[in-house]
Amino acid sequence: MSNPGQDKVKVRLATTSLAGCFGCHMSFLDIDERLFELAEIAEFDRSPFTDIKHCGPCDIALIEGGVCNADNVHVVRELRANAKILVAVGACAINGGLPALRNKLDIEDILRRVYRNPVTDEPCVPNSPELPLALDKVYPLNEIVRVDYSLPGCPPSGDAIWKFLTDLILGRMPRLEPSLLHYD
Repeated sequence: MSNPGQDKVKVRLATTSLAGCFGCHMSFLDIDERLFELAEIAEFDRSPFTDIKHCGPCDIALIEGGVCNADNVHVVRELRANAKILVAVGACAINGGLPALRNKLDIEDILRRVYRNPVTDEPCVPNSPELPLALDKVYPLNEIVRVDYSLPGCPPSGDAIWKFLTDLILGRMPRLEPSLLHYD
């Protein structure tokens, strides 16, 4: 709590989800009533929680998911440019996770097999400027930008996210007990 007449500056957080299942954001919500504690010391910038589309200057950016298309590259670079601390959250952000299973396959072949005309069964890969260009593979964040910390898990638990985030906010080196780490 701040003293009357003194407004304490809140930590600015940004979050985003790239190629993944959104499970890390669901775990973030699993911090439950601690969200109220977080709201007293932090405010959200770009995030699915705020629906802000572009990141402004922030203290901490949490990114889940791997990088699979040109839009993902743009988003992760924007967050890196604006965040003092960037955290790769979950297996997909750290090593590509399940989306990276496609990395052993040819992307052009995948697109031809997935996008087919339902009448003629001929390939009809969408070609629209509205759609982001697919990359040759799914990349972990650290192959696109500098990552300051990694929070492992699939997904990390709400307790792990809370401990990690509060350590960062309080200026401590994040340390997680093995009991907080799991890969469900």
